[in-house]
Amino acid sequence: MNGTLKLPFIPEGVPIRSLAAPLVILAILSMMVLPLPPMVLDVLFTFNIAISIMVLLVGLSTLKPLDFAAFPTILLLTTLLRLSLNIASTRVVLLEGHTGPDAAGKVIEAFGHFLVGGNYTVGIVVFVILVIINFVVITKGAGRIAEVSARFTLDAMPGKQMAIDADLNAGLIGEDEARKRRQQVSQEADFFGSMDGASKFVRGDAVAGILILFINIIGGLIVGTLQHDLALAEAATNYTLLTIGDGLVAQIPALLVSTAAGVVVTRVATDEDTNQQIMTQVLNKPQVLAITAAIIGMMGLVPGMPHLAFLAFAGALGGGAYWMRQRLALAKEEPAAAPQPVPAEAHEATWNDVAPVDTLGLEVGYRLIALVDRSQDGELLRRIKAIRKKFAQDVGFLPPPVHIRDNLELKPNVYRIALKGVEIGRGEAFTGMYLAINPSGTAINLPGIVTRDPAFGLPAVWIEAGARDQAQNQGYTVVDAGTVIATHLNHLMMKHAAELLGRVETQQLLDHIGRENPKLVEDLVPKTLSLSVLQKVLQSLLDESVHIRDMRTIIEVLAENAPRTQDPNELVALARAALGRAIVQSIVPGEEDVPVIALDPELERLLLHAMDAGSPERATIEPGLAETLLREAAAATQRQEQLGLTPVLLVPGPLRPLLARFLRRTLPQLRVIAQAEVPDARTIRVTSIIGGRG
Repeated sequence: MNGTLKLPFIPEGVPIRSLAAPLVILAILSMMVLPLPPMVLDVLFTFNIAISIMVLLVGLSTLKPLDFAAFPTILLLTTLLRLSLNIASTRVVLLEGHTGPDAAGKVIEAFGHFLVGGNYTVGIVVFVILVIINFVVITKGAGRIAEVSARFTLDAMPGKQMAIDADLNAGLIGEDEARKRRQQVSQEADFFGSMDGASKFVRGDAVAGILILFINIIGGLIVGTLQHDLALAEAATNYTLLTIGDGLVAQIPALLVSTAAGVVVTRVATDEDTNQQIMTQVLNKPQVLAITAAIIGMMGLVPGMPHLAFLAFAGALGGGAYWMRQRLALAKEEPAAAPQPVPAEAHEATWNDVAPVDTLGLEVGYRLIALVDRSQDGELLRRIKAIRKKFAQDVGFLPPPVHIRDNLELKPNVYRIALKGVEIGRGEAFTGMYLAINPSGTAINLPGIVTRDPAFGLPAVWIEAGARDQAQNQGYTVVDAGTVIATHLNHLMMKHAAELLGRVETQQLLDHIGRENPKLVEDLVPKTLSLSVLQKVLQSLLDESVHIRDMRTIIEVLAENAPRTQDPNELVALARAALGRAIVQSIVPGEEDVPVIALDPELERLLLHAMDAGSPERATIEPGLAETLLREAAAATQRQEQLGLTPVLLVPGPLRPLLARFLRRTLPQLRVIAQAEVPDARTIRVTSIIGGRG
């Protein structure tokens, strides 16, 4: 024996709990057909009352409506149970009502005699009042609230879904949590819609109760006088009292269930149940109790009033207000001790312990948590969302979400930015203070914490809020802590854009373009070019600050040339030539001349000779020549910057990859472009020539 109940008529492997609901429904329906003895009716009426009380208590103890998501179904089943009991009791009343007041069981007798004093007129009035309360007040109000809640919930669904997607994109929640929240939003709409419909069951039950009452009274009079030869008065007394008892024993549970429905749909979701909400929001205010006690006490002093009742109640309220005031004062003086943490039980290691590395992460010290805390309306969260949106608009693809977490190992005011788990930037920020930056690059003469702008390395000082106007009047750029971190993050994202474009982002970019130009994408990937080669081409463009917003041009160039070559370097050169107008426009806006630094023809010849050894990746420059080239390129770059011009080195197409790779680390501000990338409509003006001799 393993403790599992097995029945011969249930197939093997079918759990008994899964058959409970069908069996209950079949039992309820069978009561409408099969005759039940009075003793069984007593048990079932008692069961009906107990179920109604349980439903009401569960409704009072729920924290939010979805905690009782089964309520619409329970409402239907309890209504069906009451109607079945009405039919079963009607059968017994009409068949055995002539024998006396206990013909339909002790429960109906108790409700018909003791609750209304054996007076069927009083019973009818009480029954009608209960039906009116249930039908007109409680059920109608609960149904209206459920209808409005369902409408508002459906209207709010798109906004809630967008908020969930925004939190997911910002890295505040994971995919599992987002899926759970979406399901909860859908369940809320389903619940209130079901409650709106289920309230019609209770309304119909109230109408049916009135009709059943009068049908039973008329039927009882006919059966008693014609079939059992009872006097009209005796028949009216017997059958009316039995019918009233039957109606009351059904309407009281109905009233309890209707009240539970009203409690569930009128709840405002908090961390407290209904009892706690009432105690904390109504009875937890000593001044309210004191004022109420004073008013009741004055009413008790009015001549003709029941002084004892009013004054006793006023004294009780006054005592309660005094006791509550003392308790609140004591709670302020002696704060509750924090509970001791329970040591967590050690578990076996699983694959769930292997956490994936975040592509882009931001860790903050504990004093910066307020900037990224949603409950404190952290401004940095909104800035990060704006950064990702602007990055997508400027660069051409949606970057991975920024996963934010606090790190107690960092100093309180320090933050770090990580790319694939490796730190790429670190800085210090002070909440409540402002960073004054000098754009000219000279020292700042202001009192505060001397530092440097973490994004661009300019001299800066952290100043108090009161010195903000003074710094702005002196021409300094003044920004708050959230802006400092956001600017630093944006700068690093732009700098490492190529690394942020992973395989997933490349595929998402293709899917986005394919929705508008499906044929264009299908002809390229994977028919002509693999996804990995396309990713390398796009990363090479991003490495040299070339945006990929014009993906249509890039794909057209690749589709045209991919059948001839699969070399990423050749494809990058062809794509850059096609994007030449945009590249030059980003360097020198407008239609002005393009000031460039050029190479001496002899130097070009030497470098082209070095290129004959192989591809740009394997080509090398002789050390002496490399030193001279680097020195003269640095001098020419400095002259360009002093003239207020963007440093641009114009070279032949075959040399561009070699020189771009060689100069990028030492002179990141120097842009290297090929001659084929300059549009015919733009005029080239050579401002410096790098000789490279030596």
